[in-house]
Amino acid sequence: MSSRLVLALLALCLVCAPLRAAENKSPAAAADSDVTTYYVGLLAKGLYAGIGMKEERMKTEVAHINYINQLAKAGKLLVSGPFTDNGAWQGIYIFKCTSLAEAQKLAAADPEVQAGRLKIEIHPWQTVKGYVLDPEFPMPK
Repeated sequence: MSSRLVLALLALCLVCAPLRAAENKSPAAAADSDVTTYYVGLLAKGLYAGIGMKEERMKTEVAHINYINQLAKAGKLLVSGPFTDNGAWQGIYIFKCTSLAEAQKLAAADPEVQAGRLKIEIHPWQTVKGYVLDPEFPMPK
């Protein structure tokens, strides 16, 4: 298993709500449940990471944070945050979109991606409804 896949799975486990132990659902039972698709964006250093005047980099970073907040308020971005190990990967997004194309369009509009300071790779990811803190699918009781 590649280190990229292991890291992605670990990150997803950290943002997912825990399974209810009282239900004792097996993986086979989970496959029979309703699932939903999210889009996981893995952010990495772009070609122009760290390049440019400090003022310009700060301006782009503020625009990036404002954009993240805008997507979150619109319900399109459920999770975002940086990795703190100073590795090649810079952060993670979990988009709630109707398609991969929509997630790619939202990711491409990120000011840091447009500036080339970040690049993003997006993967469709499925999970049982209610296992991610998503207001549309509350945790099963």
